Amino acid sequence: MEQVRQNEKSGGRRLRPGGRPRRTRTARLLAAGLAAAALLSGCALGQESGSDGPVEAGRQGPAPETRVERLAKKRAAVAAATRKWGLAQIPLAAPAPPEVKPVLSTRDGFEVEGQENLPHVFTTVPVKERVVFLTIDDGAEKDPEFLRMMKELDIPYSAFLSDYLVSEDYGYFRAMRKQGAALHNHTLDHPYLPGLSYEEQRHQICGMQDVVEKQYGKRPRLFRPPYGNYNQDTLKAAKSCGIEAVPLWNAEAFADRVDYREWDRDLHPGDIVLTHFRGAGEWGGSMVDMVRQAMEVITSKGYAVARLEDYI
Repeated sequence: MEQVRQNEKSGGRRLRPGGRPRRTRTARLLAAGLAAAALLSGCALGQESGSDGPVEAGRQGPAPETRVERLAKKRAAVAAATRKWGLAQIPLAAPAPPEVKPVLSTRDGFEVEGQENLPHVFTTVPVKERVVFLTIDDGAEKDPEFLRMMKELDIPYSAFLSDYLVSEDYGYFRAMRKQGAALHNHTLDHPYLPGLSYEEQRHQICGMQDVVEKQYGKRPRLFRPPYGNYNQDTLKAAKSCGIEAVPLWNAEAFADRVDYREWDRDLHPGDIVLTHFRGAGEWGGSMVDMVRQAMEVITSKGYAVARLEDYI
């Protein structure tokens, strides 16, 4: 069989059967370039390809989901979760956060000497909207069903944590934070703070600031003293540790009831609702039972749960 070499008379091109010359590399590149240009031109004219074949020029894909459609889908999911978790009513949706946060002040009778230069202590956020704020203290019970429930119901809440309990499972509260809950300071060991010196109180508060920052990446702005007890040294120490406000509570939720601070035994706009990380061993019910009880009261009275950090 005759062997064709590139330096023969054919000009270096190998001949195909029938005498047609093979295209040179340059010609092949030129053809590929023309094909690519044609493809790009087709895309510019609105031609698309996919599993269903080319799409005619000018034809567009599905319209993006509108805000109204997203909200409707979200409410449908909450309605399904309401049935799943056995709530009596669908939780009301909170209004949009205020553009300007309310001006805080210390509740009458809760002041200490020099209060004007210290973090405010309050039980209610000054708002007109029918919203309340759910807060949960300490970290003793670590119920995975509670996390699932709150995520599916889309109920905001804030956790005030103590390290002697949280340290048993930092990961549980990391998952909580990932779901959107804010994590705040409830001291290292949950002591009765007025019985401690200034330096001892500062250790309890600043030490917990360090723990939360190390474990969860952010130092808290809010602090709740154990049992709601504090003195001037408490607030001075808290301020020195970077605390901006001290929210207490105006109602407390349990697995079987809700208790109130006020004489009228009712909720009010801006009330802070306290509960604890507790289970059947202490409550005779679970965290899930507590949420059902709290939401039955809150919703039946026409209130929505809003995110505390959006207001303070």
